[in-house]
Amino acid sequence: MNNTLAVKVENLTKTFGGNDIIKNCNMSVQKGTIYGFLGANGAGKTTVFKMLSGLLTPTMGEALVLGKDTVQQRNEILQNIGTLIDIPIFYEHLSATKNLEIHLAYMGADTTDISSYLSMVGLKKTGTQPVSKFSLGMRQRLAIARAIAHKPQLLILDEPINGLDPMGIREMRELFLDLVKSENMTILISSHILTVIEHIADTIGVIVDGTVVREVSMSDIKAKFPKGLEDYFMAIMMGRDVDA
Repeated sequence: MNNTLAVKVENLTKTFGGNDIIKNCNMSVQKGTIYGFLGANGAGKTTVFKMLSGLLTPTMGEALVLGKDTVQQRNEILQNIGTLIDIPIFYEHLSATKNLEIHLAYMGADTTDISSYLSMVGLKKTGTQPVSKFSLGMRQRLAIARAIAHKPQLLILDEPINGLDPMGIREMRELFLDLVKSENMTILISSHILTVIEHIADTIGVIVDGTVVREVSMSDIKAKFPKGLEDYFMAIMMGRDVDA
């Protein structure tokens, strides 16, 4: 694997009930960048994320994360990635701090910086309030804190800004950019809010019916589509030639 890549996927296929949900999928994510992963509902984004995280086993093909095979070296990968996939599950009767303490203990990571990570995501003042009392937006913030608290090399974030208000979306957008700049993290992120992806992504990958059909730099998109990422994405969805 090219040592400049955080993720390399080759001919990845996942079959459920005789149907290929992911079909001969290929993608490359450069280290120290933000990769925006776009697609319509049901296109396969979450399934790809689950295979990269070791939560699903590919039917065929290969996925390398941080140079390691997601099937053969799953446990080694899990120590170095942070994920937010599907609805996050917490210990509902415990505080945000206690939830992070348990997570970090499980990961064998330092627990001394918990308050700083809660501050990063805007949960500094939650105190002993149980997570069961948290709003949807607060739960998303906590899930992001949990994903980054053990200082992973790669973040895999599936719709991480669901439930956040405009201020929260802006704060998380700035946090993601700062994590790449200050911690040299790599971020693989999906979102239906294209303006967020447009502001932070270095590269865009578009998946259609289980296959990544385009990987292109955000700068190239802006050069060809002055109105932005939405026009580019809609052109692909409508089958128009975006390479002309």
